[in-house]
Amino acid sequence: MARRRRGWATAFAVLAALCWGGPAGARAEGVTIPNFWNPRARQERMETQPSARAVRFLTDDEFPPLHFAGPDGTPTGFSVELARAVCERLAMACTVQARRFDTLLDALADRQGDVVAAATPLTPALRARFLATRPYFRWPARFAARTDKGLPAPSAAALAERSVGVVSGSAHAAYLKAFFPRAAAKDFTDLATAEGALRRGEVDYVFADGLNLALWIGGAEAANCCTFTGGDYLENRYFGEGIGFVTRADDAALSRALDDALQRLWDEGKYAELYLRFFPVSPF
Repeated sequence: MARRRRGWATAFAVLAALCWGGPAGARAEGVTIPNFWNPRARQERMETQPSARAVRFLTDDEFPPLHFAGPDGTPTGFSVELARAVCERLAMACTVQARRFDTLLDALADRQGDVVAAATPLTPALRARFLATRPYFRWPARFAARTDKGLPAPSAAALAERSVGVVSGSAHAAYLKAFFPRAAAKDFTDLATAEGALRRGEVDYVFADGLNLALWIGGAEAANCCTFTGGDYLENRYFGEGIGFVTRADDAALSRALDDALQRLWDEGKYAELYLRFFPVSPF
């Protein structure tokens, strides 16, 4: 998967080059933009004051489309550009530095940065050490199917005796077994193998992480064979809480300001603009 992600990083660097310095990508029809914000939060807003210090964001540059190296080597991606938009909204001076993913939280704890803007899952263990904003992205589970088979949208009844590819031992395999018990699950060692089986018509559906499926569906490997079918599945117990901006526990004012700015960016349409730039095939 790491090798595959690096290949996607190259493709997204090309996409970033097309969008660099200009407007967001075209607003493709039918792209679903998720909304993770509570409308009632608008009534609880506070007036945030810009920070007197330059806020240092830490990220990784090998996980497109959330964070990756742009055509000139500068970090970009949905998480990174959302961070820059937050800084502009709050009139804060900010920097973005790329580090190896597995060092980000330790660097934050050691005060080598102030905010982690990366695909770091929000978990109880993380919340025991750090503060985090509300999620600005989550990991939907999705079904994919061939476009030429006319298969029904997934349901417990529709999937009875239908073959569904899953990654062995994954949360998606467990979810399929629990909620679609009559489906004929077919285990694969990795998602790429399952996707290949779907493309060749060896399984009826694949059930997996929506982000990875979206990248595959929109890429050359799929050869326009397949598409999403049915809705998204977001149960925390199986698929986690998602990701947010992470700060140190003693930086509560900054965390609140980031949360408020994210809500405002959604209301003003900036979140949607960035989402459409980096998710031409929406995982939702």
